[in-house]
Amino acid sequence: MPRSPWWRAATILKKMAKDNNSSTPKKPRFSSWWIYGVVIALIIGFQFFGGNSFSSTEKTTTSELQEYLRNGDISEILIITNARQAKVFLTEEALQKDVHKNVSEKPFNFSAGKIPQYILDYGDLQNFEDEIKSIKKENNLDTIVDFDTESNVLGELLLSLLPFALIIGIWIYLMRRMSGGGGGGAGGQIFNIGKSKAKLFDEKTDTRTSFKDVAGLEGAKEEVQEIVEFLKNPDKYTSLGGKIPKGALLVGPPGTGKTLLAKAVAGEAKVPFFSLSGSDFVEMFVGVGASRVRDLFKQAKDKSPAIIFIDEIDAIGRARGKNNFTGSNDERENTLNQLLTEMDGFGTNTNVIVLAATNRADVLDKALMRAGRFDRQIYVDLPDIRERKEIFEVHLRPIKTAETLDLDFLAKQTPGFSGADIANVCNEAALIAARKEKKAVNKQDFLDAVDRIVGGLEKKNKIITVEEKKTIAYHEAGHATVSWMLEHAAPLVKVTIVPRGQSLGAAWYLPEERLIVRPEQMLDEMCATMGGRAAERVIFDKISTGALSDLEKVTKQARAMVTIYGLNEELGNITYYDSSGNNEYGFTKPYSEETAQKIDEEISKIIEEQYQRAIQLLADNKDKLTELADRLLEKEVIFKDDLQKIFGKRPFEKEELEAETEPAE
Repeated sequence: MPRSPWWRAATILKKMAKDNNSSTPKKPRFSSWWIYGVVIALIIGFQFFGGNSFSSTEKTTTSELQEYLRNGDISEILIITNARQAKVFLTEEALQKDVHKNVSEKPFNFSAGKIPQYILDYGDLQNFEDEIKSIKKENNLDTIVDFDTESNVLGELLLSLLPFALIIGIWIYLMRRMSGGGGGGAGGQIFNIGKSKAKLFDEKTDTRTSFKDVAGLEGAKEEVQEIVEFLKNPDKYTSLGGKIPKGALLVGPPGTGKTLLAKAVAGEAKVPFFSLSGSDFVEMFVGVGASRVRDLFKQAKDKSPAIIFIDEIDAIGRARGKNNFTGSNDERENTLNQLLTEMDGFGTNTNVIVLAATNRADVLDKALMRAGRFDRQIYVDLPDIRERKEIFEVHLRPIKTAETLDLDFLAKQTPGFSGADIANVCNEAALIAARKEKKAVNKQDFLDAVDRIVGGLEKKNKIITVEEKKTIAYHEAGHATVSWMLEHAAPLVKVTIVPRGQSLGAAWYLPEERLIVRPEQMLDEMCATMGGRAAERVIFDKISTGALSDLEKVTKQARAMVTIYGLNEELGNITYYDSSGNNEYGFTKPYSEETAQKIDEEISKIIEEQYQRAIQLLADNKDKLTELADRLLEKEVIFKDDLQKIFGKRPFEKEELEAETEPAE
């Protein structure tokens, strides 16, 4: 059946209306600030219209006023004493004159009173009044002269209310800022300040980190993987009567990957993951921290099974009573008490596991560390040589490297580096290669990056005198010589007299990674450290301030031998080290004054013995020391090969610790 033209027209009109509706922009959302704006506009309008702004009143001068007065044009002069102003009213006859044409039109009056034709600002009231009286008397005028005062009630009211409005406005602004910003949502208003600030991890929108992105840390990964399995398949473990652990504490030095492990748990677990920092509980208001803890566990329990991750838990988990010298209420302790209750209190939260990370486990409260709260303490240590290689493989994925790059060599060159340090090395090497306009990052770029991170930026333009440069060269040559002669000293990699950071010269070594250290190994290291000052004494018969860092290092080592490790025969097998940290804020020493004197004597004795030992070694090899220093002055940077040419191969060199390197071009 054919459609009628009317039906087609109606269809077209409906389509056009639909298109118009879809293309119509959305109306702006209503805001409470609009009301404030309208009120302010009304107040300004009343102030504006309440005066004589739309009237035909004009300003005049004293001479013009006197002229109008003599001509008999003025019927009344109203003197406003508090405003030093005079209002001039003309007669009906004067309004017909051409001279007053501008003010003769009938004004549009918003006020209830009579509108003046002229307004005059006068100076001294007495002189102004005398002049008017004199003119009236001379011309026999009957002009009325009145006195009055004016007050703007609305304006005065606004001025009186303005300070209170400003104070209230600033207070509201500060409350919004402290409560997490304006608007809706948890924490958006002052009444929601006790809500938790935890971020709920969403695996669909957030970047996923898996256990594949975590290199090394095999033992720690095993522990946290098992926690994920607990939540995915709890029946497997509870069927035998076991209980799911309440929490796991990740402990270790900074940069070892504690937070990264937690991110991997968030990426692997198919359960809600709440992440926040210990400082998020801290607020200036009393009771807010405990309220946020309650709200956090309430949210986690509603979404259980769930994981809560608290980074830097030492911000709220410090031992109670240590810092409370004032005796006042400590908000952090209230927060900790609430956390203890939530983790294993009378009303236990089931299927909620708490992960926490800290590098200060020694300051945490014992009640927090006990079984039933943090059932597992996972120590995340610095990576060994094998783990460093795996970390390099992860961080080198996005970097264009040369095909000949040896990862085993890079792992050997970075002893004591954490995962964060290795990531920094890779990034710094890429920046150095880009600065040199290379197409790929090679071995030398990584060596330069290690030098840059360990020693600091090169300062080749630093002003150094010839005598100072010679002293620095012999100082660094002394370190290199003594370390080459001693069996347990770290093998040399590179020596330079180019200033870096705060040091005027530096020597790079490749220390052996030991799990236990013997006294002879520590003494050899101290002797090599004192080789710089010993070389100055042997060559110049003078010493300088350049050995400050060396003295600091050997003093710490000697004190550790005597007071911590019990390696001193005079004091015997005793230690004054407190691993629990309970004596952190103690005011007494754990030994007597006589023992303190003996400790000082033994520390000085150990250091002086190694200093004399270094002097003797350098005196016996003075010619080789001089040759090495001359080569250092000539090249500014020398390597292991240069020492082998002068001293020959080290007889006690260990093959697995040999460090090959390339001279910088």
